[in-house]
This record gives sequence, C-alpha cells and structure tokens, in this order.
Amino acid sequence: MKKDKYLEALEKLHLELVQLQQWVQRQGLRVVVLFEGRDAAGKGGIIKTITEHLNPRHVKVVALGVPTERETSQWYFQRYVAHLPAAGEIALFDRSWYNRAGVEKVMGFCSHEQYEAFLAACPQFEKLLVDDGIILIKYWLNVSPEEQERRFQSRLDDPLKRWKFSEMDLKGRERWQEYAKARDRLLDVTDHPHCPWFIVEANDKKKARLNCISHLLSQIPYHRTQYPKVHLEDVRGKELPPGKERSWVPERY
Repeated sequence: MKKDKYLEALEKLHLELVQLQQWVQRQGLRVVVLFEGRDAAGKGGIIKTITEHLNPRHVKVVALGVPTERETSQWYFQRYVAHLPAAGEIALFDRSWYNRAGVEKVMGFCSHEQYEAFLAACPQFEKLLVDDGIILIKYWLNVSPEEQERRFQSRLDDPLKRWKFSEMDLKGRERWQEYAKARDRLLDVTDHPHCPWFIVEANDKKKARLNCISHLLSQIPYHRTQYPKVHLEDVRGKELPPGKERSWVPERY
C-alpha cells in the first residue's frame, strides 16, 4: 500500500478512535484488547498506531516483563488481573496471559501440568471477565517465516531497532514448527463464542494496522461526541517575564 493512501485511511480511523474513546469514557465501559502472535508480527506497531492520538490517562498499554519470584508463586492470572481496566478505560495487552500457551510452553518455562491447567482454566477465566461486563477482544497476528526473517534482519541492521532483537527471538525462530503446534492448539481450545479469536493477516504492516483498527471499531457500537463551542480568553500580556534568576534551556535549533 502506498504511503499517501495509507495515511489518508489512517487519519479517518484515528478520528473514529478518538470518538470511540470518548464513548467508552462517557458510558463507563471497560475494554480489554489482546494482541498475540509470533515475534515481529507487528503487535507493538498496531498498538502504537491505535494509541497515537488517544488520552493515555484512559488508554493504557500493558506489556509485562518476566514474572518476579513472587509472581511465579501466585495464581497464574493474578498479575494480569491487576492491569484490567476500570470504568471508562481501555487496556491494550502487548502479549497477555497467553504467554503460558505460547512462549512458556515452547521454551519449557512451565511444566506440562501447568500448561494443561492453563488451557482448561483460560476459557472459564475469560467468561468471568465477559460476564462481569468487560468487553474482551482477541487478535492473533499471522506472519510468514519469510516476512519474519525480513523484519528480524531489519532489526539487526538498524541501530535504532537493534534492541528489539533478543536471544529469545533467535530461539523462537529455531522452533517455528513447535510454535505453530502450540498456536493451533491455543486457538482451538480458547476460541469461544463469548470471546472468539480474530486473525489478522500481518505480512503487510500498513494493511494489518488499517484492517485491525477498522475491525476494532466495528466491535464496540459507539456514538459521536458533540463538543460545545468554546470561547478562548485573550491573555496577551500575561506571558512569563524574562529574568536572570530563571534557568532557560538554550535554543540550539
């Protein structure tokens, strides 16, 4: 997709996302959106695109690191529950509790018993969330091995992106088929009418972002906010006066 067409379509979607956020706030809704997929599938890019013009006080990104020793002794879902939204909030999870059925399973970070227990409990856990009124939307970003390789190489070649590539990415690449099997079972077991999975074809980043945002907007019926007319007071002459006692940042540009 050409950049000008992409930006034109994105601007319209951004305007709608702002309206959606206003509606969520006004109605006191609680929205959770999960983004899952292989490494370099574009989860962070979609989330960044969604939040670009939204109020960070009401839209938060949840991207948890490795669990602490204390967290590993808790009920598995406990550290994720702490980040669920309150009324008027949207929580976007850059990976979620599905780590257990993906990376933890494939990399051996959990036992077989823990893995099976998660798959048995997850649909029940999500139904509890939905029954309590939370709007839960789940996206799986699908990317081909060829495209993942291209994106990995881009990270390796670009000093600004090099930090994105980790040893885990390399190991995950080596276990492509194991991840595929884990993904297939994850989707089969946890795809339920009360919170189905939606698959996003993510080989083309621009199209993936537009398609995902458009679909997200369709999942939550909302109405546009009518803003009142505002008169701005004339405040000329009330600027900060210069003073030697103040430390000003040098103007170098």
